[in-house]
Amino acid sequence: MLDRNLAELYGVETKRLKEQVRRNIERFPEDFMFELTKDELEDWRSQFATSNREVMGLRVAPFVFTEHGVLMLSSVLNSNEAIKVNIRIVRIYTRMKELLLTHKDLIAEMENIRRKVDGQDEKIEQIFSYLQQFVRKQETPRKQIGYRTDK
Repeated sequence: MLDRNLAELYGVETKRLKEQVRRNIERFPEDFMFELTKDELEDWRSQFATSNREVMGLRVAPFVFTEHGVLMLSSVLNSNEAIKVNIRIVRIYTRMKELLLTHKDLIAEMENIRRKVDGQDEKIEQIFSYLQQFVRKQETPRKQIGYRTDK
């Protein structure tokens, strides 16, 4: 996601968002966030047929955030929205962990089923082959039985 979209989502100015990222740059490795290069920015600009560069925000190279960067960003911003998002993320993570732990028996059973099914590809292909032959036989017209009239 782009910095300006996240700034809007978190209820802060883009300038402030970038400022906080720069102050906490060690929290944003390259797989969390990167800044568009001059070439990338030029390519991006060429995608828009507009004369108003201020409205498009194309004067300065934006920061681009990955999923992990969006999560980290919610922890370094101090807006009410960022705090709410951060709390939601922590609650969701905790809930997912609880679900995984309570359903580990189910996960183990699924793993057992996977092991049993593993290597059955040839048998499944053979079943499909028989089914296709059966369907073809059903689709071929049958010889008509009964009396024929010249009508």
